[in-house]
Amino acid sequence: LVWTGLLGGGFLALSLLAVFAIGWTGPPPTFNMAGMAMKGVEVRSKWVDLKDISPHLVRAVIASEDQNFCTHDGFDIKEIQKAMQAAENGGDLRGASTISQQTAKNVFLWNGGGWFRKGLEAYFTVVMEKMWSKPRIMETYLNVAEWGDGIYGAEQAAQERFKVSAKDLNPRQAAALAAVLPSPNRWKVNGQYASGRRNTRIQSLMAMVKRDKLDACVVGP
Repeated sequence: LVWTGLLGGGFLALSLLAVFAIGWTGPPPTFNMAGMAMKGVEVRSKWVDLKDISPHLVRAVIASEDQNFCTHDGFDIKEIQKAMQAAENGGDLRGASTISQQTAKNVFLWNGGGWFRKGLEAYFTVVMEKMWSKPRIMETYLNVAEWGDGIYGAEQAAQERFKVSAKDLNPRQAAALAAVLPSPNRWKVNGQYASGRRNTRIQSLMAMVKRDKLDACVVGP
């Protein structure tokens, strides 16, 4: 019991310190990046501030990945309930992870399932939402997200996929990048999936994301 208490207390202290420090300095290379490097894939990434990322991409990932990002506290209960209901009705099990949860996983943990990792993901999501602002979560997410072929971060993805800076992405390009986020090594940004119907759908959803609400949520320190 004593050792369990010491280990638990140590993990709590170190994890809180890590979340606080990374919130100020930005994350080191992630486990996902390290895993790709160990497979012999050249990892390419360039960090940029949120102000240097096109608002079209911010709108696109919110529209595609987490439409309630600005209003939830890390977990989208309605989407979780929908996913559970679909599974109970015999449908495919689909994810209901928010951008906050994906950021927690990408920065502090590793890919893969399992209740243990899911539990840690939930813990880091709660702590992160308490310590970081929504703009900081979005900025971090867009800088550690994977876009396939060892490409990480919006700036690197924009340069390699479209030969432009992240701040110059247009709505079509932003929607294409958002379209492949669920499976970046399966779908190609310039492929039929990301540039066809899925792209059109995301652009329609982007138009529904109210700009005043988005600005109040994402623009900040």
